[in-house]
Amino acid sequence: MLKKPVPFAGDTAHEPRLYRVVADRIQELIRNEHIAAGERLPSERDLATKLSVSRASLREALIALELGGVIEVRGGSGVYVSEVPEPPVSDLAEAGPGPFEVLSARRLIESEIAAIAARVATDSAIDAIMQAVIEMETNHDHYASNEQADRNFHLAIARATGNSALVGSLNYLWDQRGRLWHKLKEHFQTEELRQETLKDHRRILEAIAAHDPAAARKAMRAHLERVTRTFSRG
Repeated sequence: MLKKPVPFAGDTAHEPRLYRVVADRIQELIRNEHIAAGERLPSERDLATKLSVSRASLREALIALELGGVIEVRGGSGVYVSEVPEPPVSDLAEAGPGPFEVLSARRLIESEIAAIAARVATDSAIDAIMQAVIEMETNHDHYASNEQADRNFHLAIARATGNSALVGSLNYLWDQRGRLWHKLKEHFQTEELRQETLKDHRRILEAIAAHDPAAARKAMRAHLERVTRTFSRG
């Protein structure tokens, strides 16, 4: 008789995303501590300590709760309860990976993509990467166009590898930048971060154009690590 297959240990298809688990705990805290609508929650630092979670996981959960109408994040003031969750709100943002999951995957994959591109990129491929940088600089103050130019930059690097599977993988990761990502970016992206992103992209371009894989890998990783730090710490 055939034995019933043992589920793969890494299969999380039926497990809730970490930010949803943390969001449920925040809602429970609001109820248990009788925090009324209009009142402020503890600071992010205190909440992270109280719930024993990272600032990144907490921040994703807060953004999900904001999208669900439970709280309001007020820049420079704090996080306020919009409505007391009774029972907990379950329809929180999309069920896909959280922003920091996506950034973690991108650090791993795109660093190597950049290194490969630096080894094999043709002149025309480098020109395409350069054009995307110019588009980002030109559309610096236009969100939608800047966002598209940013995507074009990273995809141009993937295309420069000549590997369509890598292009498809990167396209998938960019498609995960849904409502949760854009709300997080809206709250915590600063003009300083946007300027640094342009500088990062120039450094990545220069390393690829110089056909220096080590420098390209380092520049891409530094770029994505900096974005992660900014979004998780504010």
